[in-house]
Amino acid sequence: MKIGYFLSSEEFTPAELLEQARGAERAGFEALWISDHYHPWVDAQGQSPFVWSMIGALSQVCSLPVTTAVTCPTVRIHPAVIAQAAATSAVLHGGRFVLGVGTGEALNEHIFGDAWPQADVRLEMLEEAVEVLRALWGGGFVNHHGKHYTVEQARIYTLPDTPPPIYVSGFGPKSIDLAARIGDGYVSTMPDAEMVRRFRENGGGDKPCQAGFKAAYADSEDEGMRIAYERWPNAGVPGELSQVLPSPRHFEQAAELVKPEMLKEAFVCGNSVDAHLEMIDQYAKAGFDELYVANTGPHYQGLFDLYQREVLPRLR
Repeated sequence: MKIGYFLSSEEFTPAELLEQARGAERAGFEALWISDHYHPWVDAQGQSPFVWSMIGALSQVCSLPVTTAVTCPTVRIHPAVIAQAAATSAVLHGGRFVLGVGTGEALNEHIFGDAWPQADVRLEMLEEAVEVLRALWGGGFVNHHGKHYTVEQARIYTLPDTPPPIYVSGFGPKSIDLAARIGDGYVSTMPDAEMVRRFRENGGGDKPCQAGFKAAYADSEDEGMRIAYERWPNAGVPGELSQVLPSPRHFEQAAELVKPEMLKEAFVCGNSVDAHLEMIDQYAKAGFDELYVANTGPHYQGLFDLYQREVLPRLR
């Protein structure tokens, strides 16, 4: 299984994200994920640099493949604009770019005051958006008059030799089935073998399956848990709330119900090699091909050192 590093745009400045990308490459990670947010989940995270600027900058500081985890190409940014951004990103990265897409969250997509569609409508919009992306990457002028999007006489002139793959995020049955039907790969964050099985059996076949998990590196498990709870209490917010809450302050209110101990289920806290290997093994057994680890908190160099010295050599 390929092991990559997850750049959390919600938590780190542009300079820190570039520093982490360089550090991940030196440590032996094989690829990068990067999140695409307009807002952080909670104010304690405190950042949200524009992902397309960051992807361009990443192409100048490291050679690792990059996947957006994930971009919502439906509400905040029209898919015709995402098509241009992703095409340029693929050119800058020499073809080592994957566009991960999903139906998004109100947290990032509601900012113009548009109504936040129900899940079935968001899936419908995502499917049409992917159709627009691929049409524009085919070259030539595109006219599209669909249910949700209109494109007139649009052509992307800066194109990679091969269109970037589109990996689709999915957690519920309908979204996983859509990923299997229209995606070049699948994106998740849960070590759930049933999700992978559904994707593969409903049309995904042997397409790549990516996933990610979070860590909070520290000198002890308790200190890591404290950092995780301080920075990412939203990781304990259940169900569909992550898709429908509209602002960081609402996530902070919901996170008042989250106890620090609950984050041990979502994070690998501390500096235990075995804890990381056990988490990685869960995703491997679930059938994922690629796994991306994010570090929350200030001690990301400690995580890089741990993986370079202990984790990656034992996996290989």
